[in-house]
This record gives sequence, C-alpha cells and structure tokens, in this order.
Amino acid sequence: MPQELDVWYLLPAIRRELAQVFIKDCKISQKEIAEILGLTESAISQYVQSKRANELKFSPTEKIIIKKTAEKILKDKKNVRSYIYHLSQILRKSKCLCKIHKKYEKNLSCDCNVCSC
Repeated sequence: MPQELDVWYLLPAIRRELAQVFIKDCKISQKEIAEILGLTESAISQYVQSKRANELKFSPTEKIIIKKTAEKILKDKKNVRSYIYHLSQILRKSKCLCKIHKKYEKNLSCDCNVCSC
C-alpha cells in the first residue's frame, strides 16, 4: 500500500537527506538536527552514516527540492512537520517510490499510478 511505502521508505529517506543537508551545507550538529526533526541523535547518526533509509535514492532534481525545504525548515522550525508532509507529497508525485513498489508487488501493471496520485 502506498501509505506503507511512505512510512517505511519515503519519510526515512527524506529525514536522511535533510540530515545530510543540515550537516554538510548548514554545518548544524547532530544534536540540533535531532531537536529540529524530533528524532534521537542516534537516528540522525544512522541517517548521516547511511545505516538507515538506504533503499530509496533521490534524483538530483529531487535533492534540490529537499535542500530548499531544509532552508525553509531552518527559517521556520516550528512548522517542520508541515514542511516534511508537503515535501512527501511533492516527492510522491515524482514517482521516486515506483521502483520499490514494483519490487515488492511483482504483479503491478506497467501503467500503475498508485504511488504518484
């Protein structure tokens, strides 16, 4: 189901990318990132070290969208969940989940559009 794909793959991959942007581009500590995203420091560490959320990869265009969202989050930290939700809607339409969906549901039709609705 698409909701399961969001929870198991998309949201963790978004967190991974945001954590990496915050560390590499914004020079924010893992502790502060954990506070911003409402996660533990160990979760952030695992995202940064690619020990978590590795199955879903984003295109360069998608990474730009994620980076812009990271900038918005830093300016308005109290609405982080809203920004992540909006980002998940955008990325879902980009069909980034389709490969994973097809991997786990072998009998999907070629014209399936469940993930990008």
